[in-house]
Amino acid sequence: MSESSESTVRLRAGDPAPEFTLTAADGSDVSLSEVLASGGERVVLYFYPAAMTPGCTTEACDFRDNLGELEEAGVTVLGVSPDTPDKLAEFRDQEGLTFPLLSDPEKEVLRAYGAFGEKNNYGRVVQGVIRSTFVIGPDGTVAKAFYNVKATGHVDRVKRELNLA
Repeated sequence: MSESSESTVRLRAGDPAPEFTLTAADGSDVSLSEVLASGGERVVLYFYPAAMTPGCTTEACDFRDNLGELEEAGVTVLGVSPDTPDKLAEFRDQEGLTFPLLSDPEKEVLRAYGAFGEKNNYGRVVQGVIRSTFVIGPDGTVAKAFYNVKATGHVDRVKRELNLA
């Protein structure tokens, strides 16, 4: 697959969610199929560019602060970035994050979800992580797909889409 075709992948509601197994900040392996099999009704899978940057910290802390309400509604939150597990552990500890942060240094899962490719960064077109969020139903299909999201206010939007707000 060429770089340009990878950047055009866009998942939509009804598409099968690409399966993955990634290493978490605690060193454990986390797979989508195991999370879905563990009884949660839905998974919110969000992709962010880099731990400990302002926008990513805002978004992660917003998920942290709303985690109780999301979990009560049967939602499991997973965050994915290209950071190493060690950097994710530092981010988790620094911000008191209590949901799994997953490492995708090869960007394979990011590409599978269309969350890596061309994006506009301060007026320049660059290759990078496209801040994206997916709601995955218990059957493993995408229920909602959000691309190019803003860190601030995004969790409220996700909650509205899940009929929680």
